[in-house]
Formats: sequence, structure tokens, C-alpha cells
Amino acid sequence: MKAVVFGYSNVGDRCLRVLHAGGIEVARVVTHRDHPGETLWFARVADTASELGVPVTYAEDLDAVALEAQVAAAAPDLIFSFYFRSMLPQSVLERARLGAFNMHGSLLPRFRGRAPTNWAVLKGATETGATLHRMVAKPDAGSIVDQCAVPILPDDTARQVFDKVCVAAETVLWRSLPALVAGCAPERPNDVSQGSYFGGRKPEDGRIDWSQPASEVYNLIRAVAPPYPGAFTEVAGRRLMVAEARRRAGLVSAGAPGLSVHEGHIVGVCGDGGGIDVRCLLESGRQVDADTLARWLNSSESTQ
Repeated sequence: MKAVVFGYSNVGDRCLRVLHAGGIEVARVVTHRDHPGETLWFARVADTASELGVPVTYAEDLDAVALEAQVAAAAPDLIFSFYFRSMLPQSVLERARLGAFNMHGSLLPRFRGRAPTNWAVLKGATETGATLHRMVAKPDAGSIVDQCAVPILPDDTARQVFDKVCVAAETVLWRSLPALVAGCAPERPNDVSQGSYFGGRKPEDGRIDWSQPASEVYNLIRAVAPPYPGAFTEVAGRRLMVAEARRRAGLVSAGAPGLSVHEGHIVGVCGDGGGIDVRCLLESGRQVDADTLARWLNSSESTQ
């Protein structure tokens, strides 16, 4: 049984190892080159493939015709996509004798599209998971083979949830593999009309709007906390990242929405009167303490 794998990040790493452990001959791995300046907090699928003795192709080095030719030469029974960053052309999907399958980091049809873990945290979801589904022309819309749910706890960051999703993906693939190999995996409809779709996120999307309710501000902080780009605000012309925080119980009597220093602690005051205890505030990677922030706030007020 032969497969071609398109993969990236930790899910790509773990799922490639599942295929290897399951006796699947992976004829080729197609992955991405790391973006210049990107923080490499995740596993590199190219390194995993090298460890397992699998030939590697970088997607950025091939046009569509050359990519299809490489897949055709491998003559795969199965094609898998594990957190690959691009949609695969239909002409490539059709090269798999038993079908092409994608591992998506949500409980489809919810949170289709890009950055599903971050969006799930941002939207205040209490669970997410991993879904193995057949690939079709429309993103994350093919029939569902299997799913595994994981909880999102109230203080979980997106990274913590992502780590759970990686385990869920490994579990789903491991228990689905025998049926996929036999060509008889059960599939059920993926009713996208009952779900949601979200696009990619940019660092600028992490700007905090303190006029929002505390629940929404806190969800944003959790959703983009490091190693993601982080939620940020500006004081006295300085961009400050709220790298770690906790939502306060009750209301805060500390003035207008925004960062403040309250009883010697950094607090974010939100539009509904709720508060965010800021446990780690960074400027260009350096931690900012309450006294320093108080000076900047006073300086900002004096220039207004």
C-alpha cells in the first residue's frame, strides 16, 4: 500500500509517523519551505521524512504540471494532506486509486478554512478536534471519515488546544487506517450549511479593541498568544504585546477602557467594565513591569 503525503507542522509530523507505523509505504512527501523570519516552534515535516527515509519535495519548487507528474510517478493508492497550506488540484487528487483525504483541525463542518484552532478559541468554543475527510474541490467540504473531539478549557491558549488537536489527529488516523487501506472506510455527509468558514489571520488582526466585552478581549489574547503573533495594544507610541493574561472575576473600577495600573498590577479595562489581569506584557520581546507602564501612561496622558 503506497501513499503520497502533503504535510506541514506538528500534525504533518505525527500523521506521517502514524503511516510509517501502520506499514504504509510513503513514496514521497511534499512540504513547504519555512517562511523567512518565521518562528519555528513546530516540527519540520522535511526532517521527519528524512528520518524515515522518505524522499522530499518542496511545493514552492514545482509548478502544477511538475507536481502532478511527481504524484503520477509515485502511483499512490492513497493521498493524504496533513496541515498542508495549499489546496490540491483535482488532477492531483484523482491520482490516488483509493482516494485523497485531509486531516482538518476542527470538528467539521464547524471552523472550515484556515487557522481553525485559533478561530475556535477566538469564538469562545468549548470544544474542537480533528476530522479526517475526503478531499474535494471545495475546501473542507468532502465526506467525513472520522472525528475526535477535545475540550477547550476557559484559560487554554490556542497553542495548548493545538497540542490536543495533534493527539486527536493521530488518534483519528490510526483507527481509520485499516479501513482506508481496505478501501471500505465509512463516510458520512459533511453538511457545510450547518457549519462555518473562516479565512486566514494576519498579525494585525491581533490588535486589541478594549471597548469590547472582557470575554471577547480575553478570547483574542488566548487565540493569538505566543508562539502565534500575539494580541497587542499601543501606549505612548509603543506597541505592547499581552503575552499572558487571565480574566478577572467581577468588574474593575479603573477608568476608561485600555491598559492601566491598578493596585500595583497591570490590568486591561474592557468596555463592559470587566478586567484582564496582564501577567506578561512585552515590548519587542522585553517584559514591561507595572512601574514602567505607569510612567508611559502618565507620559501619554500629559501629551494629550
